[in-house]
Amino acid sequence: MVSRRDSRMTLKEKWDALLHRVVGGLNNWINHADLENAPRVVITHFDGDDRGYADGASPASSLYLSSMGQHRRESFLYRSDSEYDISNKSISRHSSLASETCIHEDVIVTPFAQILQTLRTVRSNFINITKITNAKGSRGSTTPQPSNSLANNMKHTMAEDENQQIARTTLEELDWCLDQLETMHTHRSVGDLASTKFRKMLGKELSAFEAASNNVGATGNSRVSEFIINTYLDKEQELELPYPEGSGGGKSAPQAASSSEYIQTEAIQPKISHKVLSKTSSASCIPECPEDIPVSGVTTPSEPELMQHLEKVDDWGIDVFKIAQLSNDRPLTCIAYTIMKKRNLLNLFQINPQTLVTYLMHLEAHYHTDVPYHNNMHAADVVQSAHVLLNAQVLKPIFNDLEVLATLFACAAHDVDHPGVSNQFLVVTEAELAYLYNDESVLENHHIALGFQLLKDEGCNVFSQLTPKQWKTVRKMAIDMVLATDMSKHMGLLADLKTMVETKKVAAAYELKLDNYAERIQVLQNLVHCADLSNPTKPRNYYNQWTTRITEEFFRQGDKEKKLDIAISPMCERPNSDMEYNECVAKTQVGFITYIVHPLWETWGDLVSNAEVQLAHLEENRDYYNRVYQECLEKRDATSAADESEGAASAKSK
Repeated sequence: MVSRRDSRMTLKEKWDALLHRVVGGLNNWINHADLENAPRVVITHFDGDDRGYADGASPASSLYLSSMGQHRRESFLYRSDSEYDISNKSISRHSSLASETCIHEDVIVTPFAQILQTLRTVRSNFINITKITNAKGSRGSTTPQPSNSLANNMKHTMAEDENQQIARTTLEELDWCLDQLETMHTHRSVGDLASTKFRKMLGKELSAFEAASNNVGATGNSRVSEFIINTYLDKEQELELPYPEGSGGGKSAPQAASSSEYIQTEAIQPKISHKVLSKTSSASCIPECPEDIPVSGVTTPSEPELMQHLEKVDDWGIDVFKIAQLSNDRPLTCIAYTIMKKRNLLNLFQINPQTLVTYLMHLEAHYHTDVPYHNNMHAADVVQSAHVLLNAQVLKPIFNDLEVLATLFACAAHDVDHPGVSNQFLVVTEAELAYLYNDESVLENHHIALGFQLLKDEGCNVFSQLTPKQWKTVRKMAIDMVLATDMSKHMGLLADLKTMVETKKVAAAYELKLDNYAERIQVLQNLVHCADLSNPTKPRNYYNQWTTRITEEFFRQGDKEKKLDIAISPMCERPNSDMEYNECVAKTQVGFITYIVHPLWETWGDLVSNAEVQLAHLEENRDYYNRVYQECLEKRDATSAADESEGAASAKSK
C-alpha cells in the first residue's frame, strides 16, 4: 500500500516527496527489469485520464472550463520558451493536451501546469512500456490490458513477477503524487513560477520593442517600456532591460533611474502634503436623499432619458459619460443603485433604499471632480463592467449573493478620494499618506479604508442588517479585492490566474473547483482587475474619451514633478506640439494593450469561455492606435524632409 502523508504538508515537502517517489520508483523498477529492447520514454500527447472530482460536490463550487481551441492565442504568453532563453532546455514544454474526450489543442504555458502535464505523460508512457494493469484508484481505464489468452499461456518467472509488482507499486506511488499535485492550491507558490517566467518574457518583449524604435525623447519606445515596468510590476518584479549596443564601447547604456530610486538618491524638496487623509471639501456638497427615491436613485429633470440608458446596464459598453450628464453628475449613485436593485440585493440583505442612496451619494461626493480620470465616472464604469462580468454564464452559479454584494461595494469604493497622482509620486514626495501605509499600496489602502469609514456617517450603514459572519466576509473580500487593484500587482494576478486555469484543465478534465476562499477571491480579484482595465475593450468612441482623460491626468502629474524639480515619471512629460501629443498617446496605448491588457483579457477568456466581444474591441482599438502612430511617423518624416529641403535651399542661396 502507498502511505499517505499528512495532508498539511507544505508545497516544498509535497514536491520533494513527488520527486523522491517518482525517481526512486522508476530507478528501482528499471534496475529489476530488462529494458534493453524496450522503447524509450518520450514526451507525447497523453492518452487522457477520465478523472473528475468526487461525486456530490456542490455545483456552485465547480466551474467547467471550455477547450482553448476556439479562442485566439496571440499574446506573448504563447511564444515558445526557447525564444526567451529562460532555461537551458532545448525542448519547449508547450505540450498540447489531447484526450479521447477532448480533441482540441491546448497550449500550456505556466510552469506548474507543464510539470503536471509532463508527469501525466510519464505515467502514460510508463504503463505502455510495462504493460501492467491499471493501479488501484480511479485514473481511468485507458491503460493497455494484456491479452487473456496470451497471459494464460505465458510462463511467469519469479523475476518477472517481482518486476510487475515493482512496476505496479511505482505506478501507485506516481498516482498518489499526481493526486497531491492536482489538489494543490495554485494561488501562491506555484503561481510565482509563472510570474517569474512571464516577467522574463515581458522583459524580452520590451527589449525588442525598444530596439525597434527610431524615436527619441518622451515619445520613444523606451519611455513606454519604462512606464509599463514602473506601473505594472511591483518592486521585487522590476526588470533590468538589456539595451542595444551603442557608441559606449559596445557596453549597455546605463538605465535611467527608476522612480523607485529617487527617494534614495535625491532629497525631496519641498515636501507635499495632500489633504487626502480627511474627508474632502466636496463632502459639504452632498445632496440630501429624497424621501421618495426616484427609480434611478437620483433626482433629475432628465429622468426618462436617463432610464433609457440605465435599461442597458447589462450590456457591455454603456455610455457612462452621457449618464453622468443626465444624472447631475451622479453616475456612480444611479448605476450602483440600479444594479443592486436589479440583483435584488436590497431585499436579500434588508438594505433600506434610502440608506443605500445616502451612502452612495456620500461615497460619490468623495471622488474628486477635478481629477480627469480617477473620478466618479470611472468608479461607475468599473461597477457596471464588473456587473456584466459577473453575469457570465459560467460564473452565475459560482458566486453567491453576499460575494456579489462585496464585489459591487469594492468596485464602487476602489478609487474614492483619488488625488490624481500615482502611489510612487506619493512615496517620492514623502506624502503623509505614504507614511501612514508604509509605502505599500498607498492609495488602495486609503480607498478601501475611507469606503468603510463612510459607513459610519449618519444614515449610511448599508450593512447594518448583516450577521457578524456576513459582515466579516464582506469586509475581508472587499479589502482583498481593492488592494489587488494596485497596478503593480498586475503580473502576479495574471500569473496566478493563468496557473490556476491551466493546472485545473490538466488535472481535472476542465473542471475548476472553487471550493476554498483563496481560489474564489482570486477569481473575483481578477474580475475587478479586468473591470478596472476594461477601457480598451469598450467601443472606440468611449475608449478614446477615457484615453484623453488618463493622458491628461498623467501630464498633470508630470507638471507637478517638473515644478518640484524631481524626475518626471514615464509618459508624464507634456509634449510640446499636437503631433508629439498624438504620437505619445498612440504609442502608449499600443504598448498598454499589447503587453498588459491583451494577455489579461485573453486569460480571462480562457476562464469564462466568452470574452469574444471584449477581445474584438481590443484588437480594433489597437489597430486604430497603430494607424494613428504610423500616420504620426509619416507626418514627422515629411516635416523633417521639408525642413531639410528648405535648409538646403537657404544655404544654396547664400
